[in-house]
Amino acid sequence: MDDLFSSEDDDHLFDLDYNPYARKRPLSSRLDRDDYDETDEEEANRQKLYLVPYRWWKEAQRSVADEIVGILYNVLSNYDNADSEIVLDLRKEESSGTRVKMDEGVSSREYALVKEALWLRTLKWHNDSKTSEEDDRYHCVAEGQSQEVFPLQIRLSFSPGTNSLLVKISLKDNEVDFYRRACSIFNSQSELLQIWDFSGQTSQFVMNEIINLPKFSPGKQGKEVLLELHVHGFFVFTNKTDERLAEPMKTENSFGKSRVRMNMNSDNLSSQLMLTNTSLSGSGYRGIGVLGFAGLQNLGNTCFMNSAVQCLVHTTQLVDYCLGDYEKDINHENSLGMNGELSLAFGELLRKLWAPGAMPVAPRMFKFKLAKFAPQFDGYKQHDSQEFLAFLLDGLHEDLNCVKCKPYIEAKDAEGRPDEEVADEHWLNHLARNASIIVDIFQGQYRSTLVCPVCKKVSVTFDPFMYLTLPLPSTTMRTMTLTVFSTDGIMLPMPFTITVPKGGRLKDLIDSLSLACSLKDDETLLVAEIYKNQIFRLLDGPSDSVALIRDDDKLVAYRLPKVSETCPLVVFSHQQLERPYGFGAMAPNWKLFGVPLIARIENLSSGSEIHYQFLKLLRPFLMPVEDVVNDYDGDETRNTVNENSKVEGIVSPLVSYCDAGPDSGEENDVHLNADFKFYLVDKPGSSEIKMNDPVPISSLTKNLDVTVHWSDKMIEKYDTCLLSSLPEVFKPLLFAKRHEESISLYKCLEGFLQEEPLGPDDMWYCPRCKKHQQAIKKLDLWRLPEILVIHLKRFSYSRFFKNKLETYVDFPIHDLNLSNYISHIDNQLSNCYQLYAVTNHYGRMGGGHYTAFIDHGHGRWYEFDDDRVFPISEDKIKSSAAYVLFYRRVREM
Repeated sequence: MDDLFSSEDDDHLFDLDYNPYARKRPLSSRLDRDDYDETDEEEANRQKLYLVPYRWWKEAQRSVADEIVGILYNVLSNYDNADSEIVLDLRKEESSGTRVKMDEGVSSREYALVKEALWLRTLKWHNDSKTSEEDDRYHCVAEGQSQEVFPLQIRLSFSPGTNSLLVKISLKDNEVDFYRRACSIFNSQSELLQIWDFSGQTSQFVMNEIINLPKFSPGKQGKEVLLELHVHGFFVFTNKTDERLAEPMKTENSFGKSRVRMNMNSDNLSSQLMLTNTSLSGSGYRGIGVLGFAGLQNLGNTCFMNSAVQCLVHTTQLVDYCLGDYEKDINHENSLGMNGELSLAFGELLRKLWAPGAMPVAPRMFKFKLAKFAPQFDGYKQHDSQEFLAFLLDGLHEDLNCVKCKPYIEAKDAEGRPDEEVADEHWLNHLARNASIIVDIFQGQYRSTLVCPVCKKVSVTFDPFMYLTLPLPSTTMRTMTLTVFSTDGIMLPMPFTITVPKGGRLKDLIDSLSLACSLKDDETLLVAEIYKNQIFRLLDGPSDSVALIRDDDKLVAYRLPKVSETCPLVVFSHQQLERPYGFGAMAPNWKLFGVPLIARIENLSSGSEIHYQFLKLLRPFLMPVEDVVNDYDGDETRNTVNENSKVEGIVSPLVSYCDAGPDSGEENDVHLNADFKFYLVDKPGSSEIKMNDPVPISSLTKNLDVTVHWSDKMIEKYDTCLLSSLPEVFKPLLFAKRHEESISLYKCLEGFLQEEPLGPDDMWYCPRCKKHQQAIKKLDLWRLPEILVIHLKRFSYSRFFKNKLETYVDFPIHDLNLSNYISHIDNQLSNCYQLYAVTNHYGRMGGGHYTAFIDHGHGRWYEFDDDRVFPISEDKIKSSAAYVLFYRRVREM
């Protein structure tokens, strides 16, 4: 951190880019550079001090839980030579050094001496309160007055005789106007002036001076040190006709002709005017204006980082914390932390962004520290803003975790205890290992319930969460296409497209498909995956997750009669003779084709039942009659075909299949036997199934695999194309027009809280079954945080495709009420939230651009687009680009 108790070399007095709000590099305070010793380093390491009205400081502390300890000085003024020098004698009160009583009154002549970070927190609070008091109008400096920060050069020394500090403010060390302002503040003969020191620097200076004195000599004055004191918050009436005060304005742009320091450079001025529309005061000095409008420079695809950082640095509780003395909370012993480097870099960046009149900040040091501990963010590639936010919050927590030694706490099962008792136990156990500002404001708790699908064992745990990742409609539901095959010998196979929960079970799929295909009460569906013209697997587990089904799988569903499961299931696979051609061709071989057919046969005793059932399954695939006749005999016409006509080697399509059953005539049996041959799969020796021959199966056989050899004549007489074309479960249309989707944020929350089975890669070990089970999981909100971060899951990934969902989410801005979605109601805490920040993503995956919307209070929204900051109307906040939402808890109306 740069020094807060330092001055500058004389060369810097001619620097027209001087800005008292900007950070400075450490400089020595010693006037005589030839007299440099180790004490100079101590003086250079002191921090810059700010003098503000004590009432500002006191009011700002009402929202801060830290103990307030200060040293009170009574100030005696000597104005004998007020035209050239002011001498202040700071004498310490005997009773000072104790906690400040907040209920005591405040004198108009009481001031507070604070560090720069604490001054920023005070200034922010004061600006926020002034904005609120003035009914949504920005605070402007009244004409003829100036309220600002101005640097005042003082000579500080220690007087051992009186044990006091002597402050000399000389006209020769300061600009004319600055000196006159100091006279107006400190020149009062009628009322006592008091200064509360909350910086801790004055006592340190006194102690160092006492130690450095070789011998205690009463009346001897210590060495003088030139220091810079920044004064702010005092209305000073100026006279525009005063020639002495007007002189600095004449030389303000003289480019080095006089020793003049500018409070703002021209760039700062234009930026300030653009944001606040504040006119110049009568004396030419400018007011502070509204804080928190500094942008972040894009270092190269760092918009993902800039947008998330802006949302965090406008989180009130985090701002107040980082503008305080947060360094004392850094845990250097935490192996999970980053030795405080990340939190220091973030705090420094936050302070720069909240400094008055700050120009856009280049976050190079912060990015360097980030990449040091998270190499995935190194370089200048685009990254996911939410992933960066998750790492940053976790990293800040570990850096600021006040728990030095984390105790081991064994998790206990609920064992029938009340949820309230178990939840509090888990939360206290969590706080015993984790205590930081991040936990205090960002972390909540949800209840996780797991149910074993086998033994129905119920496990309840309570886990903390940092943010909620809500699925969008396109990710909660899944579109799937399956082909339904009938076994009644009437209907052709037909594809059906259904919608099922993405995390649903096979039962959900079958229920939806049953409704789509009008399944009868006496029928059931058997779902199978087809791969290389064979049944690769049967999906017969009702609790199996549909996540196991891939988009490029090919699924069929067989409509089967509800008969006894003891009846064997016969699977017919098709083969045709493949005749290679060309020189060196191999011998013909049988090759699989088409989709297997399935039948459940009750009385399977001979090959006749198998022959008959197969012909029944094929009946819908018969080619039209005219094609049958014309293909085999061009001289015959359709009129010659009658119920008794037969084409040699085939069964006439007009023959009733009810007649061609197991008891049909011997002539039909001969033709059928010639055109189709049936073989049992994996049977040693001769496995052909012939008519009227017994089928060699046992009573324990449940599935019977049969291979059917097709003759060339049968391939031409049946429409085998219908057996060979199967759609994939889901075929993404790369160039399909997107339909605008709209959904309520509450619907997304309901999708997050709905019951769903665990994925195959996230199985739960059931203590009762003693094995991993695909348990049913249910989440419930139990404890809500002060700051609720909601991540809308817009990005989806698969093996071959990456997709961004442009779904428009209608999220509340002022009145997000979660009372109906939380399982545990705490009457002391509100469940209502108000939006204050949004991270947006525009464009496609792998690129695009991030921005942030920030509410500066009272409905004044601004867009932070890297280094550009401009106002935006509230009705533009909701869009399909919204990615991460930041809500703060509010009291219920």
